[in-house]
Amino acid sequence: MGNFFDSVAKRFRFIAVLEAISWVFLIVGMVFKRLPEPVTWPVKVFGMTHGIIFILFVITAILAARELAWNAKTTVLALLSSIPPFCTVLFEVWAVRAGQLGELSNVTSADTGAPASVTP
Repeated sequence: MGNFFDSVAKRFRFIAVLEAISWVFLIVGMVFKRLPEPVTWPVKVFGMTHGIIFILFVITAILAARELAWNAKTTVLALLSSIPPFCTVLFEVWAVRAGQLGELSNVTSADTGAPASVTP
């Protein structure tokens, strides 16, 4: 089974999901900030956390693009996915299905035994 972080594809998946989760907390913090009695600490804490994870995602996407030989379109889509909330996860799902995430794209489905990738 190996280490959870033993490949760039696994690291990319982890950071993509973490970035989406950080969006949830940031949005919750923004809601608290808009209450009749504003609570501002969540925006400060979750905003900083999201910012750090955002930077980690961009770095991880660039490293993945290099190691997995992504073309310019895939690389740009990965980087753009970090801007709208939750799109990093959508990109990761697409990348797996499109055969862009190395061994994660080559995993066979437990139900069918068919390759998980749609196109190579």
